[in-house]
Amino acid sequence: MLKLPATLTHDQAEATVHALKLALHAQPAGPEPVVADAGRLIRFDSSALAVMLACRREAQALGRPFFVHDMPARLRQLAGLYGIASLIPASA
Repeated sequence: MLKLPATLTHDQAEATVHALKLALHAQPAGPEPVVADAGRLIRFDSSALAVMLACRREAQALGRPFFVHDMPARLRQLAGLYGIASLIPASA
């Protein structure tokens, strides 16, 4: 599971994407879904959505589905406003 930090704004986005990509590629190859844990997110802006979409693209490039676990309601609403909620589905 990929862990998102407590603060994820524009200032942290690039470094977070880089760290998450490294973590993703360190996982064993296979068809298992990639799950990003957003439960620690407290302070964020729309950059958090961009980070999740970047992780989704990376997971898809590896042939793996992407899900988000424990996304804050406020961030889920923001994803809905931008019309991308379906691209970052909640994990089962």
